[in-house]
Amino acid sequence: MSDIDDIDHQVLRLLREDGRRTFSELAGQVGLSVAAVKRRVDRLREIGVITGFTVQIDYAKLGWGIEAFTELRYPGTTPVSEIVRTATDVPEVQQVFTIAGDPDALIHVRVRDLGHLQHVIDRLRRAGDVNGTKTLLVLGSWTRDALTAQPPRPQMPR
Repeated sequence: MSDIDDIDHQVLRLLREDGRRTFSELAGQVGLSVAAVKRRVDRLREIGVITGFTVQIDYAKLGWGIEAFTELRYPGTTPVSEIVRTATDVPEVQQVFTIAGDPDALIHVRVRDLGHLQHVIDRLRRAGDVNGTKTLLVLGSWTRDALTAQPPRPQMPR
């Protein structure tokens, strides 16, 4: 990570705000030439810091306005690969987080309405060796851009 400097962080922040910015726009904002910015973006892609460019979608406008997180509990002998496979078999599942402790997985789902949510929960309950579920309905969300809040550097024990 020591290869990432302040200008790289500026470029990343600007691209997070608008991934369609041109190299020329980026160059003007960070004070470098277009070629220098292109080299930096190419390098950030090569080393895996930039993994892709995407679009943000308002799913409510597409009829998928309800989000929920469902906790899944499995027997202790269930392999993680089985947990992921059974969850991703359900098309409404957006993300699967396998976690330490109880529950075993946290599943992010997106649905049209509450009846649809019930159908998805029922399907998850029947998938594999699920011992139990708990569903939390999302009322709103907020995301921190990790680039604006740098984690503190580790300190050596004294």
